[in-house]
Amino acid sequence: MSKKHPIVAVTGSSGAGTSTVKRAIEHIFDRVGARAAFVEGDSFHRYDRKEMKRELAKAKKEGRNLSHFGPEGNLFDKQLDLFKRYGKSGTGERRYYIHNQEEAVLHQCKPGTFSPWEPIPTDTDVLFYEGLHGGVVTEDINMAKEVDLLIGVCPTINLEWIQKIQRDTAERGYQPHDVMDVIYRRMYDYMHYILPQFSVTNINFQRIPVVDTSNPFMVRNIPTPNQSLVLIHFLKPKPSVEYKLNLKGLIEESFITGFNTLVIPGGKMMYAMELILTEQILRLMECRGHLQTEM
Repeated sequence: MSKKHPIVAVTGSSGAGTSTVKRAIEHIFDRVGARAAFVEGDSFHRYDRKEMKRELAKAKKEGRNLSHFGPEGNLFDKQLDLFKRYGKSGTGERRYYIHNQEEAVLHQCKPGTFSPWEPIPTDTDVLFYEGLHGGVVTEDINMAKEVDLLIGVCPTINLEWIQKIQRDTAERGYQPHDVMDVIYRRMYDYMHYILPQFSVTNINFQRIPVVDTSNPFMVRNIPTPNQSLVLIHFLKPKPSVEYKLNLKGLIEESFITGFNTLVIPGGKMMYAMELILTEQILRLMECRGHLQTEM
């Protein structure tokens, strides 16, 4: 962690909806005038698209586990080095994974490949990471220790799968059975490297559908925000009773279900994120000395 060069990370599984939180935080950065260096978790995958297919076939033949969720498929050491360097001096290197043709045009690289590593701009106020492993902890790696504000996005698992199936079939051209195979193959790494992160976050946002999602592979449409609730769990620091009651008063139809838990209507999720996260990001900027007056 670093007062001078803070790191904000949003972490969650594939299909969890971390991009929604990313948009909320981008709005906050713009509003408070914070210059952010954006880093995508996909950029720390070990293999490009062609290499991953080849390595997956080899791992299957050898009876090994390999997925984008685990250490064998990622450069955890490279990501940790970036977090440490940024926290110490506000410097480091990043690259981009090219998902589609639109990004290919932007970065002048082929889809399924990586852009070259490049220095992070030296005049930023905060590093913002969004991806799978913002708070991953292994025997050798402790990413969470380097992060100043760690946000977990963890919908109920059936909803997570529905969102992944819909995204991968509609946007990335996969067949439903291919997505099912990926979900199954990743399960060991999901349990060991994704789920444990939600115990070391500062705050978790969990979307809960209130329509039938009992068989996620048969659901044709993602439940809408109005067909969902959002459970907000504060892990650290623990909020005061007054703080929670104030939030409850600001968010219509919300209710408290536990000492550190607030439940809100799904349609209020972005509003709640901006209320809660603006305060926390302002605090980081004030500690850094970026803000001289109250916002």
